[in-house]
Amino acid sequence: MKIRNRKWLYLIVLSLIWGTSYILIKKGLVGFTPLQLGALRIIISGCLLLIIGYGSLKTIRKKDWKWLALSGFIGSFFPMFLFAFAETEIDSSVTAVLNSLVPLFTLFVGLFAFGISFSRNQFIGVLIGLLGASLLVLFGSSINPDQNYWYAGFVLIATICYACNANIIKSKLHEVSPMGIAVGNFVCILIPGFVLLPFSGALDNEVLDGSFFWSSLGYIVILCVISTCIAKVIFNRLIQISSPIFSVSVTYLIPIVGIFWGIVDGETFSIKQLGASLLILVGVYLVNKKRMKTA
Repeated sequence: MKIRNRKWLYLIVLSLIWGTSYILIKKGLVGFTPLQLGALRIIISGCLLLIIGYGSLKTIRKKDWKWLALSGFIGSFFPMFLFAFAETEIDSSVTAVLNSLVPLFTLFVGLFAFGISFSRNQFIGVLIGLLGASLLVLFGSSINPDQNYWYAGFVLIATICYACNANIIKSKLHEVSPMGIAVGNFVCILIPGFVLLPFSGALDNEVLDGSFFWSSLGYIVILCVISTCIAKVIFNRLIQISSPIFSVSVTYLIPIVGIFWGIVDGETFSIKQLGASLLILVGVYLVNKKRMKTA
């Protein structure tokens, strides 16, 4: 398959996988706290990746490990907890839409960390996207007054983490295999995950004997296998054969999938929120337009 066609195939598959991950996080939080869910994701995902990709560690050079560690914490460790905490207060569909801000922050990270310039239209796109995000939070807080929309800030921090990670992989880890990056990332964050697990209370009898323990654990396992292990390898490969901006444009389609699952699960998503979401996507389009032509 030609690289151009492969890029779009990867993009569509990732959008379906990651668009579904937000509802899986929501279901996992029924039986676990955010700390417990994050620790379990790290351990389960890390162990699975080691089993299937242990051999890839031999190909990693010593000088790459510092960047793999940074990528692991910024691109996996912290976002896993940030999204879990966010979804204790805001709907999974809103979380999915806010995640579409990643390309906007990728542009800023590229500018300030790597000296990549951007055009006037791209700057306008950033302003439109941020306006859309602000309106989404504002409309959501009025429609769901029982939800604390300050928790949307956790999603924003996670999107900045993803933006930094995309630039790190492209600029510092382009010679490491996609599997090597994924396994190396989790090797670096497995020990903190194991340390955090007992402190989170995930092994307490009241959790193990809980009514939703097995069902929530099942959702977390699905999340780890598909949304973390498989998607990580695909995403790392996508970045290597395209560009950071093209890669994170997967966030165009993630909100559609996320909103669909949210509505199926009984979440409320109003016309006003839809309009704010479209503003975000318009902003992302303007930011991405120039880069897409050269991706």
